[in-house]
Amino acid sequence: MCIRDRRKRVVRVPVDGQGRMRADVLPRLSGPTIICAQAGNIHSGAFDPLPAICEWGHAADAWVHVDGAFGLWAAAVPGLAGLTVGLAEADSWATDFHKWLNVPYDSGIAIVRDANALRAAMAITADYLPTDSPIRNPSDFTPELSRRARGVEVWAALRALGRAGVIDLIERTRRHARRFAEGLAAAGYEVMNEVALNQVTVVVGDAERTVRVAAAIQADGTCYCGPTVWQGRAAIRISVSSWATTEEDVERSLAAMIRVGGG
Repeated sequence: MCIRDRRKRVVRVPVDGQGRMRADVLPRLSGPTIICAQAGNIHSGAFDPLPAICEWGHAADAWVHVDGAFGLWAAAVPGLAGLTVGLAEADSWATDFHKWLNVPYDSGIAIVRDANALRAAMAITADYLPTDSPIRNPSDFTPELSRRARGVEVWAALRALGRAGVIDLIERTRRHARRFAEGLAAAGYEVMNEVALNQVTVVVGDAERTVRVAAAIQADGTCYCGPTVWQGRAAIRISVSSWATTEEDVERSLAAMIRVGGG
């Protein structure tokens, strides 16, 4: 099957202004289906209506997966628990460690409720691969037969931070994101999203000017944020995820962004 044919099997669900699936227009499901919901939209940080999505999907015997690259971390923060309601009802979840934990890029994890389903999807058999080991065979649960020990870096970061450190990291970077949104809005930038986590998406005038300002910010070198297109509009996306970012860094970055943007 060619890529074009596979794309025809993808059904896009209408979303609201924050990129959340609209629970009021979820389509009828037929046949084997995987639903990909989002916890922490990459542009807005918003969460899909997970309770409604899980109920809708499971009523049709569909598999509900949650992409929680950023948002799954909200489950660790008491003050953000409201965002994650319904999360536990999904069938699988995925998150990244290279973002908020700042460990090497290829550090990610998939969590699957049904271990047998995961093994059936991932396991590879061959005459030279033993399959009768009495202990858990890691290659039965991952696309890779071998990989670098990324779990060591993840364990070390979590061990060093502890629960309180993880909560502080998420809350602190979220405050920084809110400060970016406040400062840029005051300077005349259009902030497209409600800051739910650590994402800020802004527009500076028309599309041409927005792209030009994004390039100028990068050329200035004080901070880095990239151009994007969201909700059909050219925009600038800011993602605050480094443990090392300070309030002083945020203020310096704001000043530079406003200066090069002509605000």
